[in-house]
Amino acid sequence: MSVWCQGIPGAQEYRLEKAGSPEFWGKQSPLLSGDKAKFSILHMTETYAGRYQCYYLSPTGWSERSDPLELVVTGVYENPTLSALQSPVVTSGGNVTLQCVSRLGFGRFVLTKEGEHKPSCTLDSQRHPNGHFQALFSVGPMTPSHKWIFRCYGYYRNSPEWWSHPSDPVELLVSGLESYQKVLIGVSVACVLLLSLLLFLLVRQLRQNKCSKSGTPDPGAKTRASQKSSSSRAHVQQKNQYTAVRDCQPEEDKEVDSVHSPDNEDPQGVIHAQVNHSSLRRPVDTLPSPSSERLLDTKDRQEEGDSQ
Repeated sequence: MSVWCQGIPGAQEYRLEKAGSPEFWGKQSPLLSGDKAKFSILHMTETYAGRYQCYYLSPTGWSERSDPLELVVTGVYENPTLSALQSPVVTSGGNVTLQCVSRLGFGRFVLTKEGEHKPSCTLDSQRHPNGHFQALFSVGPMTPSHKWIFRCYGYYRNSPEWWSHPSDPVELLVSGLESYQKVLIGVSVACVLLLSLLLFLLVRQLRQNKCSKSGTPDPGAKTRASQKSSSSRAHVQQKNQYTAVRDCQPEEDKEVDSVHSPDNEDPQGVIHAQVNHSSLRRPVDTLPSPSSERLLDTKDRQEEGDSQ
């Protein structure tokens, strides 16, 4: 890692010191710009953890110390557990309580937010009824324009620069008011449509009940009765046509001797008919010729003369 010390143009030397050390930790010449210097730490260990300050030498003398910089080393202890007491989905403008818990007796817990260099909050630990140690962090108000990803650490009071491993990240999702308004509008429209359908069915049922009480025929019943009447008329017409065709047949074809006596009535109600076969064998269209009529007349006259 690197530690930068910002000064003024024309600075001649920069120094970095660590709190608790008898001498300054290191010194560097300014870069080409002359207003800053860079101190590098190749491998961060517990030895480099602590509070640092820098200062520089100018033509007028040494400057004052800078604001302290806390360098901590993580991964010294096992990680705590971070969770949201409420749902991780939060409405815009709302607050969320995050719980950081560890079985180790950390004196303090630190909450960090992804994307920020400084800790979001540091709280003293409290003893949980189950014997663990915890801290409750209140986060908010939430806005949908930011990412809300958090981790927590724990450390002991006598070594605040040695932190535990980070907890698993917890991401809070912020739902904007617009999405809620869209959901409410959709639900309202669905309710209105459902009520309209129920009202339509109710009015239809009331109308049918009113028609049945007043004797007013149902339009559907009228249609069905009209269809039945048309079918009956068509059947009658077809029957009449069949009867007319039978009436137009020759008399000789219809010569039938019906025998239907009550005494000879069959128990099963069968009607017997005797057909004159001679009349059936005789062609309908055959008419006597004129010569045969003259022969018959001559024969009749001879028989009358013989009788006289």
